[in-house]
Parts: sequence; structure tokens; C-alpha cells
Amino acid sequence: MNANEHTLTRFYTAFAALDADTMASCYAANATFEDPAFSLKGQRKISGMWHMLCAATLAKNREDWRLEFRDVRADHSSGHVHWEAHYRFSVSNRLVHNRIEADFTFTPDGLIASHTDRFDFWRWSRQALGLGGWVLGWAPFFQKQVRLQTHAALNKYLGSQP
Repeated sequence: MNANEHTLTRFYTAFAALDADTMASCYAANATFEDPAFSLKGQRKISGMWHMLCAATLAKNREDWRLEFRDVRADHSSGHVHWEAHYRFSVSNRLVHNRIEADFTFTPDGLIASHTDRFDFWRWSRQALGLGGWVLGWAPFFQKQVRLQTHAALNKYLGSQP
């Protein structure tokens, strides 16, 4: 296993254990993160997102949480992982099984420089939100609303941290 594969394995092992501190330590200071719900720049915001999500799961729905990852591949500059999350979405209390393809770039010292998660937003919204997600989950304006809500939640969370 090369150094970047080790970084990815460390990250997802920590994610499975909801260890946000270890997850955050895998990112470079000026890293970027992108998925259908978040677009973040800088280790502080990315770390805050993972801390917020892990804390919410630990507080409310730990028994429903499960993360599996496979196909860890990386070379000296980029990497890829397939991961699947099983959890209870706290807003609706509905069970979700999300399948994600993750792509990465790395700094020369083996930290994550960029992280992009891709998943079927409409599939996710149908599971997480039920009928509303089924009806609106495909629409760009709905996806934009979700992004606005997740960014507001993250800013509120970061504002409450010392």
C-alpha cells in the first residue's frame, strides 16, 4: 500500500468509527471538498463539516450508522474510493443507503488536496425525504435549496465552536 492509499484507508476507517478528528487530519490546510450538498474550501470548513455530521450521528442515530469502503486506489497524485453509507437521516428520521464514488488529489506530503464525492442526488433524496424527494429531488432548484440549508447549518455549527 502506498502512502496515498494509506491516507485514504485511514480516512475511511476513521469515518466508519465517526472519528472526525482523524478524518480532518487527512486534509491539507487549503483543501477543497465538493459533493451535491457541500462546496467547501479550507481545512477548517471541511473539518467542521465532518465534525458536525459525526456529532449528529453519534448523538442521535449511532445504532443505524454503518460505512463500508472498497476499491481504494491511489498513485502519487490522485486516488479513488467507492464507499457506501447506511444511516438514519435526522431531518426525516428515514433510513438511507447512499452509494458514493470519491475522487481525490494529494499534496506531495500525502494529505488530501481535493475530495469530490459523486452520488445520485435524486436516489438519495427519495430515501432521505420520501415523496418530496421523489417529486423534487431531480430539480436543480431543489438541489440548490439543499446546498443553502447545509451551508447554513455548517455556518451555525462553526459559529458555536470555540
